[in-house]
Amino acid sequence: MKTIQRLLTITVIAAMMFVAAMSTAAAKTHKLTVVAGHPPIFLWVTLTRDFFIPEVDKRLEAAGSPDKIIWNQAYGGTIAKIGGALEAIESGVADMGFVGTIFEAPKMPLHNVTYMTPFGSGDIFKVANTMYELQTKIPAISKEWARYNQIFLGGTALDSYGILTNFPAKTVDDIKGHKIAAPGPSANWLKGTGGVPVAGNLTTYYNSIKTGVYDGTLTFMTAAAALKLYEVAPHIMIVDFGAQFAGGLTINKDVFDSMSSQTQKIFKEVGLEWQEKLAQAQADRQAKSIALMKSKGATITYLSNAERSRWANMLPNVPNNWAKSMEKKGLPGSETVKAFLDGLRSRGVELPRNWDR
Repeated sequence: MKTIQRLLTITVIAAMMFVAAMSTAAAKTHKLTVVAGHPPIFLWVTLTRDFFIPEVDKRLEAAGSPDKIIWNQAYGGTIAKIGGALEAIESGVADMGFVGTIFEAPKMPLHNVTYMTPFGSGDIFKVANTMYELQTKIPAISKEWARYNQIFLGGTALDSYGILTNFPAKTVDDIKGHKIAAPGPSANWLKGTGGVPVAGNLTTYYNSIKTGVYDGTLTFMTAAAALKLYEVAPHIMIVDFGAQFAGGLTINKDVFDSMSSQTQKIFKEVGLEWQEKLAQAQADRQAKSIALMKSKGATITYLSNAERSRWANMLPNVPNNWAKSMEKKGLPGSETVKAFLDGLRSRGVELPRNWDR
């Protein structure tokens, strides 16, 4: 009997040691370099630093996960410049970060559908949620991430765009003949208006307007206030071109696949919450940004619905033309435009121009 008990005790101890050894073996420390071309004054970077990272750590600990993350945060272009994050994460130079799809139009054209459908909705939540929905509705959209070895965690929609100029502008007619910085596909919003689009990005606007490279810029109000553009372009025309999907938080697929299913689940859950918190933060800051710029002496002009409709109808059918160009490349351009506009309409948005009808 004692022999049997001894054998049982040895067996139990051996089993416990095996389980402990397996747990230790399963535990993994992930060293992740997180990048962004923009500095932390921009909300998508701020919330990556102040919400996503600490929240992942918090949930891993609460779940009793043996996994641990060692974070290396490299923002402001220290590793990946603006427009360089997609390649950096794909190649493994970085592990995850914020990819600005607006700067990746040739590689991720379908993600730029919002910029190809101006005068959509100024509601950040409706735009962000519609684009998140399209990730599952249209396989070709999610494949744009997969093609570059990345997993999409959450997206960002920027608050509605307007125009800041160093000359008085109150209607679409006033921008005729003036050079306006228009990032990527937003240059289409000036077609037929007489405005002259010039390439630029958030890091160049202030000095380029100051030195006369161009006379103003198309941008969103939270960025305009953060960059103090009202100092060099004090005339602000709230056109309401619509909130724009501008990019997302992604992680290298190989890195993601090396994580436990529990850790993967946490990353995806926190990514979606990052998207919602970012939308709320953008919305909250938008009104404050406009008020701040006005208090600093900027002149604010709001376009009427009639003027917005006039502007929209001055443009060629940008979405339709873009959709046709996508179809020639074998991409579902028309389906993407219709799905996006239907997504807005299903959320109660009244469009000044139904581009697909």
